[in-house]
Amino acid sequence: MDKTTFTKLFADFDRDASPRYRALRQAARERFASLPLPTTRAEDWRFTSIAPLLEMPFDLPTELRKSVRIADEVLGGGHEKLPLAVSGSMRLTFVNGRLARSLSVAAKPDIYAHTLDLLKVDVPELGQIAAEKENVFTALNTSLLSDGAVIVVPDGKVVEYPIEIVYLSRPGDKSCVGSPRSLVRIGKNAQALVIERFLGERTYFTNAVTEIAVGAGAVLNHVKIQDESATAYHIANTQIVMAARSNFTTHYLSLGGALVRNEVRVRFDGEHAEATVNGLYLASGKQHIDNFTVIDHAQPNCASHELYKGILDDKAHGVFNGKILVRKDAQKTDAKQTNKVLLLSDDATINTKPQLEIFADDVKCTHGATIGQLDAAQLFYLQSRGIPLDAARRLLTFAFANDIVNRVRIEAIREELEARIVR
Repeated sequence: MDKTTFTKLFADFDRDASPRYRALRQAARERFASLPLPTTRAEDWRFTSIAPLLEMPFDLPTELRKSVRIADEVLGGGHEKLPLAVSGSMRLTFVNGRLARSLSVAAKPDIYAHTLDLLKVDVPELGQIAAEKENVFTALNTSLLSDGAVIVVPDGKVVEYPIEIVYLSRPGDKSCVGSPRSLVRIGKNAQALVIERFLGERTYFTNAVTEIAVGAGAVLNHVKIQDESATAYHIANTQIVMAARSNFTTHYLSLGGALVRNEVRVRFDGEHAEATVNGLYLASGKQHIDNFTVIDHAQPNCASHELYKGILDDKAHGVFNGKILVRKDAQKTDAKQTNKVLLLSDDATINTKPQLEIFADDVKCTHGATIGQLDAAQLFYLQSRGIPLDAARRLLTFAFANDIVNRVRIEAIREELEARIVR
């Protein structure tokens, strides 16, 4: 498949980009050139075609000043107008890939929160956690690396407020390619809550990479909200490495996008660590939402819990491809994976593929998938109690998704999700 849709952007990008990451970009471009673009013949992409993406004439984003002005017009001006604003939080807002100070909330003095463009400390994890050698879109993201968010929580620090990273895409007259990049490092015995939000209007391509390192004994609660335009494309790779006795929880919430592929990869690098990976995806019209997860139990005595739920209406297409890998020496592994899908239309489609690869013999591993429609008996019961059919459908749909929504700790996010699900 032809890569010129993207490679033709490199020269123009380099004219304006900081030379700081030139060597990193060049190495990534060599990997991008050597890796094939995925097709439906590849097992991990069997149900997702990127052909519509390659047919789009993408350009680079507009320059920052114009982008922020456009964003101000969309949002009504000021960071307090951003959807799902969380009181008391720290926020870094990027518009078309560049930091917009007028839409951000000043960083707190007790953590290090900066941008890649202005990075002042050594963060060796950059480009080392995400799998560029295997992932062509991660290589593309690094090929266009210039700015992004860096969050470093010191050892032993318990952060009491949410840390928000907002990526807002608002192209001008032409569709654009955005390459959001986030790096989060949680120190030993530290605790934090990090929220990533992807918002936008019109047609564009978000190619996001998030690298997360959770230190020994640390606790990180992570929320990702993908709420982009109905005509946007979103491909993302979130990779996490966990040290001994660490605890990581992520909630992925997919609400928008024409073609979405969200990848989550967790690797246990120390014993007695625990990861919870949850996802909720809502799709209607002709949306295509692809969820791909890999939980790599590379160390013994670790536990993982994974629950993904999908609600599909109209002619929407959902994909769940989840793999649990238990390596030879990872004894005493406890891993659970569940995928449940609710189809609200006879034309909606789901392809689900839970996988277990186990090379150890002293483990507890389970996986399963269920697909169904609203229960006719429950609908009849609610209607017999005077509840109209549409309201009954909304109640049962909400009940299906509610156990995911209730696990999100931020009240403002829970309330917005509840309203969206009911609608």
